Order: sequence, then C-alpha cells, then structure tokens
Amino acid sequence: MKKNLMEGSIAVLDFGGQYSHLICRRIRALGVYASLISYDTPLDELQRLGVMGVILSGGPASVYAPSSPRPDARILEDRLPLLGICYGYQLMVKARGGEIKRATHREYGRATLTIVDHSGIFAGIEDSKIACWMSHSDSPSRLPPSLKVIASSDNTPFAAVRTEEGHQFGVQFHPEVIHTQRGEKILSNFVFQVCKAKRNWDMSDFLDDTLNELSSTLNGRVLCAVSGGVDSSVTAVLLHKAVGDRLQCVFIDHGLLREGEAEEVLHVLRDGLKVPLSFIDASERFTKGLKSLKDPEEKRKAIGRVFAQVFEEFARTSGPFQYLAQGTLYPDVIESGKSSSPASVIKTHHNVGGLPKNLSLEVVEPLRDLYKDEVRMLGGLLGLPDSILRRHPFPGPGLAVRIIGELTDEKLRICRRANKIVEEALIEDGLYDRVWQSFAYVGDDLVTGVLGDERKLGYQVTVKIVESVDAMTADWARTPYTLLEKISARITNEVEGAVSVAYNISSKPPATIEPQ
Repeated sequence: MKKNLMEGSIAVLDFGGQYSHLICRRIRALGVYASLISYDTPLDELQRLGVMGVILSGGPASVYAPSSPRPDARILEDRLPLLGICYGYQLMVKARGGEIKRATHREYGRATLTIVDHSGIFAGIEDSKIACWMSHSDSPSRLPPSLKVIASSDNTPFAAVRTEEGHQFGVQFHPEVIHTQRGEKILSNFVFQVCKAKRNWDMSDFLDDTLNELSSTLNGRVLCAVSGGVDSSVTAVLLHKAVGDRLQCVFIDHGLLREGEAEEVLHVLRDGLKVPLSFIDASERFTKGLKSLKDPEEKRKAIGRVFAQVFEEFARTSGPFQYLAQGTLYPDVIESGKSSSPASVIKTHHNVGGLPKNLSLEVVEPLRDLYKDEVRMLGGLLGLPDSILRRHPFPGPGLAVRIIGELTDEKLRICRRANKIVEEALIEDGLYDRVWQSFAYVGDDLVTGVLGDERKLGYQVTVKIVESVDAMTADWARTPYTLLEKISARITNEVEGAVSVAYNISSKPPATIEPQ
C-alpha cells in the first residue's frame, strides 16, 4: 500500500524526534500521503519513489556531535523541495557552511514568532506575529549567504529561513504541534505551494487497502485482545471484517479497569457487534505480578508479561492460533522508541515493549500507521457506535499507571471511583466530548482533612483534563471552576480515604498525559 502511494507523496526523514510521526499525520490530514522513512534514505531512492518533497524532522542529537545522524548530503543540494524542522533545519545550515552553537537562551514551550517575509511557507498569513512552539537547546549562530531570514523570535534571530530560489525552507520551531498558530497553513503552503503535491490520501482508501492486505496475508487463525477502548475495538471489527470466522477475540479482566468496563465490553462487542469474544478473569494473576512494584516501567513490563502468558495459555487451549492482533498506534511506537530512528524511549507500552521475545504468535498491528483521530474515522467507516468511538483514551495497563508507587487495594479503589466521578461530571456538564482525555490518579501523598468534626489523614487525588487532537501534544483544559468544585466535592464526599483534590495544569510536553 505505501509503495503505491509514495508516488506524489511527502517523505519525512526521521531523525528520532518525538514529533516525527506527528508531521506525517499533519500532512495526511491535508489529504496528501506522507511516509516516515529512515533518515539515511538515499536521494536516488527518493527519486525512484517519486516523492514530491522531503521534510527533515527534529531529533534529540546535536548536529556537531560526531555520532549525530546525517542524511544523504545530496538531498540538501538537490532541487527537491525541502523543509527542515528544528534539528533538520540545523542540518541545512551546517551543510551550507553556517554555524550551530549551544543556544545562549534555550527555548522550550511557547514563543512569539515575528514574520518578516510573507511569501513561501508564510504565504497568506497576514499577522506579523504568531505563537509558536519551540523545543531546542542548539540554534544557528551564523547563517550562510545562501539562506535568507524570514522570521525571528526573541531568543532566536534566525527562527525561519529560505533559500534564494525559494524551494528549501528551515524553521527552528515546530509547525506540526497544535501550540503553533497557523501551523497547518505553514505545512499546507509547503505541501501545495512549494512541493506542488496533489491530494491522494483518505481513510476510505486506507480501509480498502488494509482489508485487502489482511485478507490476503493472514492465512491462519487470529487471536485479538480487546479492552473495549477505541483502538482494540476498531482492530477487532476490522479483522472480523477481513478474516471472518478465523478471528477469535479475548477480553482479559486484569482487575485494573474502569468502573463497569467489563460489563460494557461484553455488551457492546459480543452482544451488539457480534464479534466472537471470550472473557477471562485474570485479575488475581495481575495483582500478584504487580506486588511490591513501584517503578512505572517495571509495572508496564510486568503487565505485558502476564498478558502474554494468558494469551499463550488461551491459544493452547482454544487454538491453534497463528497470529496475535494488537491495537498499536503511531504514538505507541514512537514513544517506545521503536521507529526506524535514533529516538529516545519515553515509556514502554505493554503492547510494544512488554511482550517476551519468545512469544509464539506472530504479531499483527493493522493500526500502527494511524493516530487516534484517524482510528476514530476508521471506526466510523466500520460502523462502530459512538459509545466506543467517543470514549476517552485509556491506558492498556489500566489504572496501574494512574496509581503512583505500589499498587494497593485501597489506592485502586480510590482511583477507580474517582475516575468514574470525573467522567460522570464532564458528561453531566456537556464537556466530555470537548476534551481529549480526563481522569484521576492517586499516589502515596497523605494530607490532613477535616471530615465533620474529626481531623483525618487521607489520600490526595489529582485530576487531569487535557485538550489534544492526537496525543502527541496536549494542553491542560481551562476547566470551569464550577466543574472542578463539583468533582472535588464528590470525590471527598463519596470516596472513602480521599480527603483532598488537586488539578494538574502541566502540558505535554514537557509532561506526558498519563502520570506514568
């Protein structure tokens, strides 16, 4: 599928930046196929594929480090349209004879961009100042004569540049994140005005191609894990449509689900959508596997190991199965450092890094090229109900990652009930569909509360509500005080052992959405 679509596409060379996949997503949202490929892909290969333009992604390395990843030098010299972002921009400057140094004033987060040239990638942007998102510790200190400044910021005089010919551009900021104003317009200008690309991508094509690929390549029985969330549900229905009776889904209750989730999963998938589904209560095994664990990475890996064990046992008694299907998405892959790049590992997802190497089933991940919003679009095409498609994301390891420190029965009870209260409050106030994700988490912090006339030591519950479009970046929701007051009152009144409620106002980055 990708090989056919590469003709007329945009190639994103991946240097390991957290936003590399997000760049692809933004381009595809414009209706043009974009593929993330290795940073050292030769120019000859790009020309053979017929790409219309190249984007050099950001990355964690420094261009002056001896081991830093470098592209084929000919790409920087060719007439092929090029956009360098952050590290990719610095590569352009260095290759053309400029200098890169450690920034005197490093920029992380929001900054004000002053545009001085409203042509090229800034065409049609009338404002001279826009907000942008910076994330760099290196920056150009001297530009080569072949590059012209087209925008600056308070701490970066060379925030955006272009070549004299106007076919190559470099930006120190990240136009792909939602925090950059007119970021979509900037990328659109590059794709359509500079690269002259044509629209060639939509989810209907992806659905048709994926169904054809799955039905033609999966020649055995498929075991699919479902949780009731968007990703696993779309995976299950997609595979059921592709392979029919050769699919067997299994729902494993690990004891870390949201309140009432097990019953809802069985009702929607098995009874409503008629997906073949077996139910396994393995909560005691998971609890035992998590005993005394405090480190979040160890928790995730332990949960992954138990999942794999249960799957293999089910396969032996109900099989044979040849494949294990998972709802892995782009963010899962990039945050686990599993892309074709020198990315840094942020966290291990149980369905990416937690499975043992000797797993006897071949893993199938039909959604690994998609972001959450694309998965919801795909689910709509497959006929899934809104009750699943509109659900807020929920981590595969469940409430284990929303319990900081050792998992105890009391903390689990508090966390589960508090999460339900947050969800109910947003639904009641008509705000549930307006935010990306909402939840509560609890750690080991004990604070003093006053219940009636009695002073009592209890847990502090933290609430987090964020706005996002793809989970790669997120901003904390400016939630009405009346809603926060309602949530706080309900948690402290209804949840035994919880005496205080806090609201988390950290954005991603620098924080992650989930607390662990």
